[in-house]
Amino acid sequence: VWPAGDDPAPDIAQAVRGAAKENRTVVLVAYNIPHRDCGQHSAGGAGSADQYRSWVDTFAGAIGDAPALVVLEPDAIPHIVDGCTPAEYHEDRYQLLSEAIQRLKRQPKVTVYLDAGNPGWISEPGKLTEPLQKAGVAQADGFSLNVSNFQSDRTIKAYGRTLSATVGGKHFVMDTSRNGRGPLAGDRQDAWCNPPGRGLGTPPTDRTGDPLVDAVLWIK
Repeated sequence: VWPAGDDPAPDIAQAVRGAAKENRTVVLVAYNIPHRDCGQHSAGGAGSADQYRSWVDTFAGAIGDAPALVVLEPDAIPHIVDGCTPAEYHEDRYQLLSEAIQRLKRQPKVTVYLDAGNPGWISEPGKLTEPLQKAGVAQADGFSLNVSNFQSDRTIKAYGRTLSATVGGKHFVMDTSRNGRGPLAGDRQDAWCNPPGRGLGTPPTDRTGDPLVDAVLWIK
């Protein structure tokens, strides 16, 4: 669930109730960082740092004592690495992400995975190491890969293992909701945004058979 709007509590409460009925862990995506998506297709986010802090506090509080897995701010770190987010916002973003991890981890049954993009975007995982560290990945349960993207399971796992080794052996989760047929071949403009002919990938599970992969998820 991607809680929408200035008040994430209603969406989270509904998701928590639904998961509880099935005795499952709710999967939530926190996606409201200021200057989100560099003003592109998913532009928006909180209007200020203090508004974001308040939003995260509400988000965490709405989870309560329920078991939840939170994917924290898809694209926020990769957009620093690729230069899309202006340098003047970098330090504030690192601070807000670090604070968000700490606030979410105050909930007793929450795991937090800081987003790290996908192998087709930041091709050298080492470029993510310092930004993830600055954003507090050491306090998180790990990082997330391939949210809204199409890279194959094999590619994601190899990339994740390499990145994990640079951030203290942190575990990761991976989004397989669109990668059943891998990325679109060729250098086409529509290769990243709803390309034709893609398909669902490996069904969600926390029994991954890989000690570094905590879960396979259908995130978006």
